[in-house]
Amino acid sequence: MNARFPFVFFVLIVLVAIPAAADEYAAISEKLELCAGCHGKKGASNNPEYPILAGQHLYYLYVQLKDFKSGFRKSEIMSPLAAELEKADMLSMAKYFSEQKWPGIGFRADPAMAAKGEKAASAGQCVQCHLGGYEGNSRIPRLAGQHPKYLKKTMIDFKNKVRTNSPAKSSLMVSYDDADIEAMSDFLGDK
Repeated sequence: MNARFPFVFFVLIVLVAIPAAADEYAAISEKLELCAGCHGKKGASNNPEYPILAGQHLYYLYVQLKDFKSGFRKSEIMSPLAAELEKADMLSMAKYFSEQKWPGIGFRADPAMAAKGEKAASAGQCVQCHLGGYEGNSRIPRLAGQHPKYLKKTMIDFKNKVRTNSPAKSSLMVSYDDADIEAMSDFLGDK
């Protein structure tokens, strides 16, 4: 066998893979541009009111889109947008965002607030689902490094049963007062 065969084979694979990767998201490019309006380029939101999608887990992102489409998760902004998506679009969009690098938001919590938030998160055993480092897994979202303002709103929405697509989170959040929720949001945003 020729010694250059592995190199030539590698080059051919790369030459075929690059256009295929670029074409993979061509069908949803307009939809991704629409997402960027709130969630930032490649899902790296710099607006603290909107979640970072870049680097979030594929299955979790897909389920959220599916829940918005079905009405199981409600949002004045996202529900009408998701209503227009087909399953293939939702899967492609979730895959695209999950493949992006998680951005650093540069948030630094007040040390006392972060300590209070860590204590509250420990009391709620948040690591049981969101895992050590609060990076989640396939079905559980990454919380570490997410915008604190978004996290706070989300936890309060679970607490007040505004967001109902995870009953376990709603029942857990009712045990926290708003000050604990704010502290947890700061703690997680600083991770």
